[in-house]
Amino acid sequence: MTDNENIRGQPGEAAGFTGALYHPGENKLDTFNWLKDTPFDTGADETVEVRFKNTRKGFFRNVNALELEIGDIVAVEASPGHDIGRVSMTGPLVTEQLKRLKAYQRTEELKKIYRKAKDTDIQKWEEARKLENPTMFRARDIADGLNLNMKIGDVEYQGDKTKAIFYYIADERVDFRQLIKRFAEEFKVRIEMRQIGARQEAGRIGGIGSCGRELCCATHITNFMSVTTTHARYQELSLNPQKLAGQCSKLKCCLNFEVDCYIDAQKDFPPRDIPLETKDCTACFQKIDVHKGIYWYAANRQSSTDIIAIPVQRVKEIQELNRKGKKAEKLTAGGQQEGSVSNDLLQNDSITRFDRTEDRKNSNRRRKGRRKNRSNNDSQAQ
Repeated sequence: MTDNENIRGQPGEAAGFTGALYHPGENKLDTFNWLKDTPFDTGADETVEVRFKNTRKGFFRNVNALELEIGDIVAVEASPGHDIGRVSMTGPLVTEQLKRLKAYQRTEELKKIYRKAKDTDIQKWEEARKLENPTMFRARDIADGLNLNMKIGDVEYQGDKTKAIFYYIADERVDFRQLIKRFAEEFKVRIEMRQIGARQEAGRIGGIGSCGRELCCATHITNFMSVTTTHARYQELSLNPQKLAGQCSKLKCCLNFEVDCYIDAQKDFPPRDIPLETKDCTACFQKIDVHKGIYWYAANRQSSTDIIAIPVQRVKEIQELNRKGKKAEKLTAGGQQEGSVSNDLLQNDSITRFDRTEDRKNSNRRRKGRRKNRSNNDSQAQ
């Protein structure tokens, strides 16, 4: 099932839809109502949150005191006409959401919920949905014919088919006067142009990321935070644009997920640009293992293969000695072998540990003993 079908309902649900097929939590616009079972959540609330296609949400006043539940399809006020959407939140949490979005003082200006959608409303809504892809392809042809430097990424029809929203990407200002005139003549609806960014477009279209999973922006990310190469540097990632860029050609949003963990881990780490002076050599920094707390140094600046693993605490000790004008006896601490840190995480849990000759012989003896006892019991029973 696609993201659009999760939000707008599956085709074929139009006749007699009761909301029974709706499964909360299947898309990123769903909100968990943790006050649902409280006594003061009556369901007939003044303000209700309604979601539409993809990333669009809105707040509406329940002026008719309808008993609404999450997943109900409703007809709401639009400009012009009416639109169709699903109820995504009811109860006291809507008020908290309005406060968080700083829209609490403008509650009186919110549009109204007319009614629960009828079969005729849903049928027209489904017809409008079927027009969206053909309209998008035709709109792209018209924009190319006018030589406009823009890309139309998605089209959303209003529930009553009187208005269409064209979502586009453009790097520079675009003159829409001729374009809107052509759209109005071609599609016979009210036209609204809405500019979005590359990340928003990827979230609306969806896809599979380099990790093999569905794009985060299409599943759970609703607020796009800025991502810079500094996030990659903190995580010791190679600054390779091909590996760091996502489907939208921007830096991957997942670079934000673990950066705080890496920053906290490196708060007490010593500086890396200071060479370590010993009586034998001058070691230069090569790389770092953040979570193990290990710096890797090379005694020869030109060599990147003959490197030594040194714990962070030992690096601090050597740097402190160097600041006092002294040189350390050696890079590693007393009793510690150079390069003793192993990268083999399974060295103590080898998969061949079960292949020991003695264990295999003992296992065979026990197996033969069980067979012999079983055959003796069978013969006595006869």
